[in-house]
Amino acid sequence: MDAIAQFKENQKKLWSTFAPTEVFTCQPAARLAVFAQIKSGQRVLDIGCGTGVVALAAARMGARVSGLDLTPELIVRARENASIAGVEIDWHEGDAEALPFSDGEFDVVVSQFGHMFAPRPEVATREMLRVLKPGGTVAFTTWPPELFTGRMFALVGRYLPPPPGVSPPPQWGMPDTVRERLGSAVSDLVFDRGTLRAPYLSVQHVRVFMEQNVGPVMKLVQTLEPAKLADFRRDYDAMASQYFEPTENVLRQDYLLTRATKI
Repeated sequence: MDAIAQFKENQKKLWSTFAPTEVFTCQPAARLAVFAQIKSGQRVLDIGCGTGVVALAAARMGARVSGLDLTPELIVRARENASIAGVEIDWHEGDAEALPFSDGEFDVVVSQFGHMFAPRPEVATREMLRVLKPGGTVAFTTWPPELFTGRMFALVGRYLPPPPGVSPPPQWGMPDTVRERLGSAVSDLVFDRGTLRAPYLSVQHVRVFMEQNVGPVMKLVQTLEPAKLADFRRDYDAMASQYFEPTENVLRQDYLLTRATKI
């Protein structure tokens, strides 16, 4: 198995405990569905769908939705969420770099903090645009590198560097980088900003939640020897304290929204 294939296999396992975060990502999911200008009857693909929060929002708007994620445990949770909501969604376990769909199959392709974790952005971009109809809409939310979540992944990368050939996910949160990656394949490129305000009791509660539920942080905690782990935790708390609002018990996580039309 080559390095990229092994990385994907590891990612599939790492994100298996991510379901509890859906309570925080529901509101941004609805925001993305509206931002993508989804309409009733459209074919919509949600890439890196996780537990289905964006897919469900699109389905409630009357779209015919497919959701795809690398991690089977998250697809199981997505099916449960769709059943509870009483909506029909076509779920797939699959890879953002090898989408199991035909060219031009969808009117809208969306991704909430999902496709950004594909190791090769040029491949993920090509696949997103391949399955999108000419004149269709691609829209996604990503974490900027200079803000909380982007800085968290950079911190994790300092203590546990990714394998060669894997692009840092927060690069997708930089408008200039997004503009370059989408290139001449799109028109009407639009950016916006949003804020996720997640409730926590303290900075330490933020870190412990991430250590228990967010794959890369979990792996780091399991890997580091005690002294290095103590250093990481100290660095993490110092960074997170800049975004924690103690008078409201919330962690501020700002994100970038992108929308474009396929030429």
